[in-house]
Amino acid sequence: MKRVLLFLATNLAVMLVLSVVTSLLGVNKFLTANGLNLGMLLAFSAVIGFGGSFISLLMSKTMAKWSTGARVIESPSSSTEVWLLDTVARLAERAQLPMPEVAIYDGEPNAFATGASKNSSLVAVSTGLLQSMTREEAEAVLAHEVAHIANGDMVTLTLIQGVVNTFVIFLSRVVGYLVDSFLRRNDQESSGPGIGYMVTSFICEIVFGILASIIVAWFSRRREFRADAGAAQLMRSPLPMQNALRRLGSLHTEPLPQSMAASGIAGGQGWMALFSTHPPLEERIAALDQAR
Repeated sequence: MKRVLLFLATNLAVMLVLSVVTSLLGVNKFLTANGLNLGMLLAFSAVIGFGGSFISLLMSKTMAKWSTGARVIESPSSSTEVWLLDTVARLAERAQLPMPEVAIYDGEPNAFATGASKNSSLVAVSTGLLQSMTREEAEAVLAHEVAHIANGDMVTLTLIQGVVNTFVIFLSRVVGYLVDSFLRRNDQESSGPGIGYMVTSFICEIVFGILASIIVAWFSRRREFRADAGAAQLMRSPLPMQNALRRLGSLHTEPLPQSMAASGIAGGQGWMALFSTHPPLEERIAALDQAR
């Protein structure tokens, strides 16, 4: 329930901020007496599309901590926490990265990396993963997350999301306007868009949004392969990462909150492969074999 309320509150806050920004910029006035102002609509779509993505990116660390209950390790209180800090520090040094924040949270086996930039990143691992994996396997998972940071995956995914969001908003309103104009072609009295515009735009936004999620999911799967390869380089062997993936295949993993699903080492495969943020574990293991 906490996750749902947090998700709703965050999205309402983001939409409020973006509504104010579009009003101040005047780009929300794309419907004119002379028709649809495509330039203004594109600007409006870009502000909403990229704005929402970048606000989410800037809030990603805070949201991740809140939604998972992750606790940042500042003063290690156990040998496991000392090992975690030392391991991430060593991997970050090999990847030529600043030391990220390291956190631990209670839950089924999983781990994730997030943050707005390489200089402001977070690596978090669950107690379930630490308890069910050997140290070498857990280190490989941490290397995978550090590789995500080194590859700049959080920012790149945000840019991809911003682009597809922009086109979803833009195209849905263009189609809505065209359909509405067709429906009102013999109506000389009414001016401005009617119910056809609102209904069609709403439906198109859902349909185009589903298609856009396929693109984002495809990129997410590609970056998982790259992070696996990066982990193999940091570990100086693909075997630890392959063993970690095999171990994950035998464990019950708990999906992260929906807004973070693409960030974890393990994630639900989805009801269709096209929408999955993670490739099948067998394909990831095979890809590491081919990279030897």
